[in-house]
Amino acid sequence: MSQLFLPGGVVLSLLVGYLIGSVSFAVVVSRIMGLRDPRSFGSGNPGATNVLRGGNKLAALLTLLGDAAKGWLAVVLAAWGINQGILPDAALPLAGLGAFLGHLYPLFLHFRGGKGVATALGVLLALQPWLALATALTWLIVAVVTRYSSLAAILAAVFAPFYYILGGDVAWPTDGLTTSVIVAISVLLLSRHHENIARLLAGKESRIGSKKK
Repeated sequence: MSQLFLPGGVVLSLLVGYLIGSVSFAVVVSRIMGLRDPRSFGSGNPGATNVLRGGNKLAALLTLLGDAAKGWLAVVLAAWGINQGILPDAALPLAGLGAFLGHLYPLFLHFRGGKGVATALGVLLALQPWLALATALTWLIVAVVTRYSSLAAILAAVFAPFYYILGGDVAWPTDGLTTSVIVAISVLLLSRHHENIARLLAGKESRIGSKKK
């Protein structure tokens, strides 16, 4: 079967990834469990951290897993298309980028989405599991030590591209497009945390587990 080559295959992978990423599990889980819309309190961010501020740990966990799973699923579906000879190799990282953009700018929420930390981790998990593990450990260590979810996300985003590049040809194969996608995701993550950075510098950022009014 001939490949659905550029630009068709790339556009398809980006579009499918975007639609998958547009599903907001923070909103879906909250509605199913009869909880407040996470956009109506705290930071107003439809993500796991803000759901946790609502006081329901199970809902926050399900949101985290769901948002990570959609990033993973987008890449896995692209990998299936590549194995079937339908999509070009470029579809793999671009599907992940599409899912990440879908979370940030979801079609179903008037393009007002979350910050993308869990979805980015899901994308990395599908691309390179060991890279995802290194990035997740960075987040976990910083989060446990400081109890700042935002700071943990910021540092994990900074280190992820370096982990990928430094591990190239040793722990995993690398390529220019995947590197560019990981860098782009990291830059977007940092840009989505600009308010958190300002609050961290001012000493006003809320910690994990606190209920932000």
